[in-house]
Amino acid sequence: MLGALQKGPKVVGAKQSRRALADGSVARLFVAEDADPRLMDPLRIQAEEQGVPVESVSSMRALGEACGILVGAAVAALLKE
Repeated sequence: MLGALQKGPKVVGAKQSRRALADGSVARLFVAEDADPRLMDPLRIQAEEQGVPVESVSSMRALGEACGILVGAAVAALLKE
């Protein structure tokens, strides 16, 4: 499913993902397993409340690579088209 992040519209990072969730424009949320739970748990809860599927990714590095960036990413959101 990470391939969808390479092709589809997305936002990367907690702040942008939080905004996209608030706007109701997120189709799927990806969260790195090694990200700080104090930052990620509220995003997971918000996504689950909105019925947005949440997928875990093995590491921040893997998520960053899937998003096409050179650094790790704690969270990314695939946007509705």
